[in-house]
Amino acid sequence: MLDGEVEHPEGALSVVRRGLAVSPELRKGLGTTVGLALLGAGGRVLVPVLTQQVIDRGIRGGQPGDVDMPLVLGLAAVSLVVLSLTTLTNWLTRTRLARAAETALAGLRRRVFDQVHRLSIARHTENRRGVLVSRVTSDVEQLSQFFAWGGIAWIVSLSMMVAVAITMAIYDWRLALIAIFSSVPLFVLLKALQRRILAAWDLVRTRVGDMLGSIGEAVAGAAVIRAYGVQDRATERVAVTVDDHQRAFVKAGKLGAVLFPANEVFAVVTVSAVVLAGLALGPGSGLTAGQLVAFLFLVQLFLEPVAEFTEVLDQTQTAVAGWRKVLDVLDTPIEVADPGADGVDLPAGPPELRVEGVSYRYPVGSYALRDVDVVFRSGASVAVVGATGSGKSTLAKLLVRLADPQHGRITVHGIDLRTVRSASLRSNLVLVPQESFLFDTTILENVRFANPEASEADVRLAFYELGLDDWLDTMPHGLATEVGQRGDSLSVGERQLVALARAYVANPTCLLLDEATSAVDPGTETRIARALESLSRGRTSITIAHRLSTAERADWVLVLDGGRLVEQGHHDDLLVAGGVYAALHASWLDVTRSAGSTAVT
Repeated sequence: MLDGEVEHPEGALSVVRRGLAVSPELRKGLGTTVGLALLGAGGRVLVPVLTQQVIDRGIRGGQPGDVDMPLVLGLAAVSLVVLSLTTLTNWLTRTRLARAAETALAGLRRRVFDQVHRLSIARHTENRRGVLVSRVTSDVEQLSQFFAWGGIAWIVSLSMMVAVAITMAIYDWRLALIAIFSSVPLFVLLKALQRRILAAWDLVRTRVGDMLGSIGEAVAGAAVIRAYGVQDRATERVAVTVDDHQRAFVKAGKLGAVLFPANEVFAVVTVSAVVLAGLALGPGSGLTAGQLVAFLFLVQLFLEPVAEFTEVLDQTQTAVAGWRKVLDVLDTPIEVADPGADGVDLPAGPPELRVEGVSYRYPVGSYALRDVDVVFRSGASVAVVGATGSGKSTLAKLLVRLADPQHGRITVHGIDLRTVRSASLRSNLVLVPQESFLFDTTILENVRFANPEASEADVRLAFYELGLDDWLDTMPHGLATEVGQRGDSLSVGERQLVALARAYVANPTCLLLDEATSAVDPGTETRIARALESLSRGRTSITIAHRLSTAERADWVLVLDGGRLVEQGHHDDLLVAGGVYAALHASWLDVTRSAGSTAVT
């Protein structure tokens, strides 16, 4: 599950185990790091022991002459050395943990990003982009802050508590038990609150994803929002997610706020109990003044990690919640898996594609395609038409394996698409989507994205061969023209021209073009038709046609209606048949005559 409310969150230790399993960088050298932390803790414990020796052996009485100065100075020198070594080991511990954490997080970001791109189109449909972006950025960042400080605190603090507990027991097991049992109620409270705090921070991470998703949609759709004058409604939708996040965050913060004052109370109780017990035992118990002073120092060292636990528990819980969200992405089944070394490569030449009994439905909604059987002949130019929601774009996505059908199969050159290696599939079948996505860089780099080895001369040749060089000359800086974010500085039609040049550079054996639904000016439409004709030459060409002028030029026309293939044949034959295609064509002619548009849907 990529997103959603968590009623019974997974335990923190279970999340940590899963996280360590997918982050080998964190495990590498962990034993050495823990050993350094233990040495640092041992060094701090030695200081009270040395203080006890100074009191009991160096200061034998209350007179100046009773002080064994050489012993005191010697012990002071040893303490200085111990503190220096302790500082060094603590620095090494923190440095190693910080380096391991950042290395692991960089690897985790890459793995999550790769996983997002391996997910099927269905997963991207059911999860808003902002939620997926949150998993790669915000949730991983929570881990970064925790590993940099909270993770170190846990390791150092646990090491300190173990070392101190052993030393206290050596001094006096009775006082050690009093100190430990006085702290038990605090640990019980921590345990009781831990699951509630974890659930609260898990909800916060969910609300962050919802908030980023709604903000991302509002920013991306700003032009539409302004065009319809619905800024207030859009602002209200974003405000709801912001308020939900605020409430979740405040609730989690209130739970965490209980910990610090509770720690202060139990610290006073523990110290008081040890002092009273020490005085009650008296000198007759064999407990010296130096041992009692050392024991009080040790109690403070024992309670110090507990205080740190309460301070970092909130940070730990929000990190664990974020870690779980990230791991949920990594654990999401890959429905469109690359067969890898077990797969096959497609042979050369324009392929024949067969769709055999294919049905497909998205996670929410009815079937987008149902029992479709069709053959795309090698080298043919095929147009797929139909009303909005008929399944045209879904068919295109299945043909390039952005998703796999739930029923039936698709073959290329007689080879089941599921058995073809992704690298071979992507180099042979190229989809130019309905919304041609351009990156925030130059026209040159956007075209070269399909083939990084293509030179500037190769890109210029692509525009020339497609008959688009005249359009390129109208650009202010030619190939060096910046297209803006998502290509916003270009029109819809111009973005498609760049996408066609990108497809040419990729040099596929089969081209699938999902035409833009937006109307384009006659000049751009003429350029698109000319470029498509050139690009289709010598290739199998499949066009999801939203303009029936494209269908008129095709060798074969497929008609989808309600997810089913209802008609197929030549343009002229389908007109004579007087069926669905004829009705679509008549409607298109009416629109063309009345409004000058060539869009069907």
